[in-house]
Amino acid sequence: MNKLSQNAKSSVTDEDREIIFRDSPQRSFIKAITYRILASGVMFIVFFIIFRSTTQRTLNESLGDATLISVIDFVVKLAIYYFHERFWSGIKWGKYWKKNYWARRAWKQAYRRAHR
Repeated sequence: MNKLSQNAKSSVTDEDREIIFRDSPQRSFIKAITYRILASGVMFIVFFIIFRSTTQRTLNESLGDATLISVIDFVVKLAIYYFHERFWSGIKWGKYWKKNYWARRAWKQAYRRAHR
């Protein structure tokens, strides 16, 4: 049995060993939340500064307006980012890394040039 498993392992090619990295839905969701917290915090500050400098509103009104806009911004953009991330996680392009990828590619190109 040990010899059989060794033969099975030796029949695996480099192409079979290609590892494809894919984010889980939970990872995409956490990435979306952390990104949105950061971006919404920045937008809250921007909204607050704009409301305070361009309107005659009180401090509490400016804080309320900036908070409302930031919450709406957070929810809408969180959903957009999450679905965008999930869409791209299903695309294999640019997600894989083959061991010695560039070295093999250079050898393959050199071989093709030499055998034209």
